[in-house]
Amino acid sequence: MLWTAVGVVTLAFLVVLEVVAHHYGLRGPITNQAREVIWAPKSGPLLYGGLALTMVVLTWRQRWIALGTAVGIDAAFGVMRLIVGAAPNFGNGALWVVLGCAVIAVTRRTGPERLLLLKGVGLGLLLVAGHKIGDTWLLITSKTRPEVLDLYVATADRALGNPSWVAGRIVEATGPVGYHILHLVYSQLPLAAAVTALYQLRNVAVERRFPGHHLVRTFLAIGLLGPAIYMVFPVVGPVFVYSTGAFGTGGEGWAIADIWPHVLPRIGTPHPVLYDQITPRNCMPSLHTAWAVTLFLHSRKGSRPLRYAGTFWLVATLAATLGFGYHYGTDLIAGVVFALTIDVAMRALAQGWDRSSIQLVAHGAVVFTALLVAYRWLPVQLAAHPWVCGPLLLLAMGSVIHGYVRTTRSVDPASAPTLPGPRSPEPQPELV
Repeated sequence: MLWTAVGVVTLAFLVVLEVVAHHYGLRGPITNQAREVIWAPKSGPLLYGGLALTMVVLTWRQRWIALGTAVGIDAAFGVMRLIVGAAPNFGNGALWVVLGCAVIAVTRRTGPERLLLLKGVGLGLLLVAGHKIGDTWLLITSKTRPEVLDLYVATADRALGNPSWVAGRIVEATGPVGYHILHLVYSQLPLAAAVTALYQLRNVAVERRFPGHHLVRTFLAIGLLGPAIYMVFPVVGPVFVYSTGAFGTGGEGWAIADIWPHVLPRIGTPHPVLYDQITPRNCMPSLHTAWAVTLFLHSRKGSRPLRYAGTFWLVATLAATLGFGYHYGTDLIAGVVFALTIDVAMRALAQGWDRSSIQLVAHGAVVFTALLVAYRWLPVQLAAHPWVCGPLLLLAMGSVIHGYVRTTRSVDPASAPTLPGPRSPEPQPELV
């Protein structure tokens, strides 16, 4: 029932975004996804990540067949692109195989096996659709929010000591090596999430059921809900407002100053600033921080290498978001609160609501709202009293962290199944 509701809501959301995108002369998520059946995909690794998630419901023989088919299709597309002189690319084969699994589920499976395979297909497509939805959201924010609130956030950030300016100078001092490492970590967060999810879902093919709560569900919920906050609180980041070209980006003609990361902005009366209609308003909250926190949380029950990788990805992502000037410190605090609140809500939806879950979700929502209100209407006061307001902001975030740990301490996020099934594996029909 929960999976059906998620699918219906996501499909409806896709249709709405498609209509809105066409209204602004843009390609919507459905159009972009449909084009990747034939045209060069935007993200080949993401499509293969979606295929990997689909394959968790298959036997090992079926997995090898699916992977070989995907690679073969991509090889054929590669030859055609070479013939016509197009740039090399990959990922079409993975999408074809996922769609083929959907056809097999409808035409050759029945009962629980059909449902299980369709859930696997849905999981893979939702991973890709979530990325497309995010891209469309970002384009819509740039078209519908001409003014940004960076001056408010930058002023409030004084309470935290302007960490983006500090991190920017550190990254600059590390040179090309530090930059490229952090950029790789920052850009490949979805791939790291797919690896963690595969570990959580590694027993699905044997148990013939999905765990009640896993990483992908929270990841998708953050990606669907987070951009709505961008529309309410549009912010582009210090590298765009306070720099004209740091790390290959910058505000160029739209920057109000060229001071990041070496000179702190002066405290004045903040006001909305007109900005271009290209740069996404994707700072408040920091969804990269929210996703990295979620990845860290869900890696805690994994193997030692997975736990180390989750910790590294969290630390490196926080360093990149600040060090590249993509976010302010206040964005990161909001992102942590947002992630913990969403994860507890998704856990409760799968495993049942209890008093502690209800209280924590309510508390997280109140803290998140209070943060946005303070950033928007009390930034000067926050900046004027950093030794009081800075710790208060951190304590507000810490209260949600403490509540999360207390609520989930004895709960394994992969332990509660939602789909009952046989305890032992049964012979399954092959794909071919």
